[in-house]
Amino acid sequence: MKTRAVSGLPEIHAGDDLAALIDDRFDFEEGDVLCLASTVVSKAEGRKADFSAFPPSERAESIAERLESITGESKDPRFAQAVIEESEELLTDAPFLLAVTRFGHITVNAGIDRSNVPDADLLLLPEDPSASAERLSEALGVPVVVTDTSGRPFRYGQRGVAVGWAGIPASRDWRGEFDRDGRELGVTVQSVVDELAGAANLVAGEGNDGTPAVVVRDWAFGDHAGSEELFRREEDDIVREALRNWEFDG
Repeated sequence: MKTRAVSGLPEIHAGDDLAALIDDRFDFEEGDVLCLASTVVSKAEGRKADFSAFPPSERAESIAERLESITGESKDPRFAQAVIEESEELLTDAPFLLAVTRFGHITVNAGIDRSNVPDADLLLLPEDPSASAERLSEALGVPVVVTDTSGRPFRYGQRGVAVGWAGIPASRDWRGEFDRDGRELGVTVQSVVDELAGAANLVAGEGNDGTPAVVVRDWAFGDHAGSEELFRREEDDIVREALRNWEFDG
């Protein structure tokens, strides 16, 4: 497997034809998978926003005040309001905002970004990253994974994860297959879109690296069952349920 960055992409603005810009700079081959940072998808879809669009509610004011008392850092209640409005639910509001997005992804601050947004205060995640991936996949003729960086429980640091995908199953289902000793696998479902996103993130980098599009080549899904499930169903998510009943007392 090889990963190749798509070089030379300009700063993306609302209304830009992202598929055409990428297609002009890369010769795709059959079997390629395009991994694309959610930031450029959001910019093309006009998901930049200013604080003025989020006048704070009493809840946002309260959240900001509490976070400021915990961290000792100034917190803008308009940011808290943006997170509230971009979320289906806040699982925690202290010591940080852990949000369930409307498309099922659970992440800090609803994935709202304040980096590399030169002419706005905030960059929101795409409204429906899988729909965005579907449009790009149809235009380019290759599977597309829309990626973001996210922290993980029990570990320091962030890694690339998939927030949307099209043209490829989310997971490779090994259940019913056998290991080398002939034992039947009963629980192994491999999240391939997350693994592709992580591999792409090593090439794309962070900060000012400026390579938001990465192509994965010479990788095959293989002769396995596929699954479209990535975000754990609410009724199966014991961690989500535990967080609802947990309160930060620091």
